[in-house]
Amino acid sequence: MTRPSTDLFLGGGDTGRLMAQLDWADTPLGPVGGWPQSLRAAVRMVLSSRYPMLLLWGESYSQLYNDAYSALIGDKHPTALGDDVRVTLAEGWHVLAPLIEEAMATGVASWVPALQLLLERAGYREEAYFSVSHAPARDDDGRTVGVLTVCSEVTQQVIGERRLRLLRDLSVLGDGRTVDVDATGARLIDVIDGHPLDVPFAAIYLRDGTTLRRVACTGGDEGHARALPDAVELTDPGPPAYAWGLADAAEGRATQVTDVADRLPLPAGPWNDPVRTALALPLPSADEDQPLGVLLAGVSPSRGLDEAYRSFHQLLAQQISVALRNAQEYEEERRRIEAMAELDRVKTDFFANVSHEFRTPLTLILGPLTDALTDATAPLAAVQRERVETGWRNATRLLTLVNSLLTFSSLEAGRARSDARVVDLAALTAELAGVFRAAVERAGLTLEVSCPPLPRPVAVDPVNWERIVTNLLSNALKYTFIGRIRVTLDADDEEVRLTVADTGIGISERDLPKLFERFHRVRGARSRSHEGTGIGLALVHELARLEGGDVRVTSQVGVGSRFTVTLPWSAAHRAAVTGPAMDGRGDAARAAVEEAMGWLTEPDDAPTEPDPASGAATDELAGARILLADDNADMRAYLTRLLTGQGWRVRAVTDGRQALDEIHGDLPDLVLTDVMMPVLDGFDLVRRLRADPTTRTLPVLVLSARAGGEASVEGLSLGADDYLVKPFAAAELIARIRASIRRARDRTPAAAIGGDPATVTTQSARPAPVGPVPPTPMVETVRDASVVVETPAEPDGLGDLLDVGWTYPSAPTSAAAMRRDVRGALGDLDVDPDVLEDLLLAASEAMNNAVEHAQRPSRPEVRVRVQVGGGLSRISVRDFGTWRDRRPAMDRGRGALLMNAYGDVRLVSTAEGTTVTIERRLA
Repeated sequence: MTRPSTDLFLGGGDTGRLMAQLDWADTPLGPVGGWPQSLRAAVRMVLSSRYPMLLLWGESYSQLYNDAYSALIGDKHPTALGDDVRVTLAEGWHVLAPLIEEAMATGVASWVPALQLLLERAGYREEAYFSVSHAPARDDDGRTVGVLTVCSEVTQQVIGERRLRLLRDLSVLGDGRTVDVDATGARLIDVIDGHPLDVPFAAIYLRDGTTLRRVACTGGDEGHARALPDAVELTDPGPPAYAWGLADAAEGRATQVTDVADRLPLPAGPWNDPVRTALALPLPSADEDQPLGVLLAGVSPSRGLDEAYRSFHQLLAQQISVALRNAQEYEEERRRIEAMAELDRVKTDFFANVSHEFRTPLTLILGPLTDALTDATAPLAAVQRERVETGWRNATRLLTLVNSLLTFSSLEAGRARSDARVVDLAALTAELAGVFRAAVERAGLTLEVSCPPLPRPVAVDPVNWERIVTNLLSNALKYTFIGRIRVTLDADDEEVRLTVADTGIGISERDLPKLFERFHRVRGARSRSHEGTGIGLALVHELARLEGGDVRVTSQVGVGSRFTVTLPWSAAHRAAVTGPAMDGRGDAARAAVEEAMGWLTEPDDAPTEPDPASGAATDELAGARILLADDNADMRAYLTRLLTGQGWRVRAVTDGRQALDEIHGDLPDLVLTDVMMPVLDGFDLVRRLRADPTTRTLPVLVLSARAGGEASVEGLSLGADDYLVKPFAAAELIARIRASIRRARDRTPAAAIGGDPATVTTQSARPAPVGPVPPTPMVETVRDASVVVETPAEPDGLGDLLDVGWTYPSAPTSAAAMRRDVRGALGDLDVDPDVLEDLLLAASEAMNNAVEHAQRPSRPEVRVRVQVGGGLSRISVRDFGTWRDRRPAMDRGRGALLMNAYGDVRLVSTAEGTTVTIERRLA
């Protein structure tokens, strides 16, 4: 072997040492000693560089390179040293040859920034990218005899950018704003289909219950798609699902499939090699234990499945999951919106239908009432006229409410129209404002009206305009207590403006944006009345827009409010309808004024004394003092007449604050209060009465138009003695008042014999409440059934035949043991079998409720007592926990029904526990 005698290869690293050991005499370059100086200089430059460099010399393209280049050719080093590059890089020579031959022929260097090459340096046909420069290499005579190649691998950069483009394109679709989830899946697959070098094939499966359903796939033809299962039943996946890794991925485990070529012959990559590997990846969801679905993605045969490639697939699955979840949320939101729109449409139709249906009976109510009031041939007596006028006023008010609901429902449904007519808008506005003058002045306010003639005629719907003006004036009167209300109508070159300004309580900044929303009411606002539907200003807003205009408001708390309705001249000059106008002009305004007059009717300062001829002479309740609180003047007058007819003294006030003042000045025997009142409502009144030791035992009966269990429970839990829903029967109201007063007098004997109730408080059976805990005993709702909680008096003989009790653990199994014991005890008395079964059913429900709903029991037990005697049976079930009212969703819906159907049910709730008693006649 010939050894170099020079230091040519010194400092060339590992490759330099290999080159020094190589027998160059066996290569086309010959012994090193015979190398020309130009070749030696080029070799020294290559070996000293840390940048990948390759020197091709001579007609055989013999290779000389450095350590940096050796890393690029992998397994081909060191065999490539001195060998022909056409052999070493045979698989990529068709790409390199033109560049090298051009440099040899022309002597001009070239540069390619990202040259794709096929390399077999790692055991497979690899897709690689290089930035390459080819420069001519000259001998000592200046002839081009070789090529100096400088290169760097940019494979990771090129492929990384390509993968990022795919992820970016998928993220653009991630807003979910497509028709549905399946459409989103198809769009995602279309994007993936444009990147076959990284994802040769892909399929998206979504979980639908216990089934994985394929929503989209790409890669190959339809025959290839048929190789993938359309659906997988997760309860019994089957061999294909396991073979593709779908079952495991559906449970959250990523799976690598290595035998793809056996089931899906799919050429892929730059060189169309068969796909051998795929990944089944779970699509993440909000529930970590249950993925949204599975992504099945092929792996390029031209790239190794390294950590970077796996990370890319994970990001791909996450991006697809985000897009699909967004689509699901968007679809759910769209369905919710559609459902709400449908519900709104149904509700609007219902309001319209009900409003229409109301008009017929209202006509038949108002007609006869009007006839009776105007019949000169048979005039009504004073008392009867007062009653009929009350009925007529409230029927008229109901008609106004019906008309408002009908108008609003038409606006909501888009069926409302504007029958525009050319009117003298200034005169119409002044006339409507004038209707309110008497009511405004009665309230102690000043009404200022400034409606000069407009420069041009205006076309509006007179009915709609009347409703706009009426609602704004009514609103101003309701919330203004001192000062004035000013109505102005003016115009400029662009619009007509109606302004209604007041010096009322004003509106806070936070409430202004919601002021024109339907049913919105400013909480805690002082007003003349709490009555109203909450659609007045919303109606103004919708009607103004229907007329082609708009409404805006400015306000300052404590200063007042200014509402401005604008009507552009373009809208005011529209085509007007012809023909006779509808009758009833001003009816809405007069009805609103009639209602406002009710707000302004103050009760007499002195209590209303009963007629000496009223009430039974022997009635022990004669002369009882009733305090009545209600903001409706007609209701106050009606109840006053009704109660004074029983021989009771009645004092009427308009709100809870006045009621408190009266109670502290002169304690009545009973308070009768409405719930919805201005200043202080009925519930707050009860709360304050129960918090004061001097009024803690004062009987309170609540009247309300709010029906339903929740409203009654709220009132009763605050400590009210009774709760009566409007409309009510007069006889029932009187009976309840009598019962409440009698119970109070039974608890305070001094009051029954003429003592001052204000001084008799130590005898009360009501313990003082702690915080929000209601006083007891009280009226509560027992599993949806309202029952009186007083402990009943023992009937004569009860317990003579049987008086036995048991104690059971507070456990669900105790009901069966209780039924067995009760059946045995009553069976010995020859009780009728049907009655026995009824009692057992009712007692079982009471036992179940005691076990399930006793909160924080002091003793983990339930006591049951059975008493029989005097033809009566009683079963008592007692727990030792605090009582809890159940929400409707918690109730089985039949417990109270069974208990009340099979016996008289009563409940006593104290701080120590709750006792339910069920009584039943044996015959």
